[in-house]
Amino acid sequence: MSNPGNVARGLKAAISNPNNSEEAKERAQERLQQMEESGELNSREAHEDNVAIGHKAALANPNISEEAKEHSAQVLEEMGRK
Repeated sequence: MSNPGNVARGLKAAISNPNNSEEAKERAQERLQQMEESGELNSREAHEDNVAIGHKAALANPNISEEAKEHSAQVLEEMGRK
């Protein structure tokens, strides 16, 4: 399943892209509005996706301590995301 946050970012990009037709921008705006009204962007799943993204970023960041990286790896494993 796709990450709702990523979908929303793509829709916002489509809306602001001057190369897209007005029809495409309207469709993107409608879909974004549907996502907002349905609570899809504020769902538990969306939150968990954001948590996982943050921990994955920590693992790749050379400025993060090994202890913090181990913690992030443990959290991802517990989430079933590693």
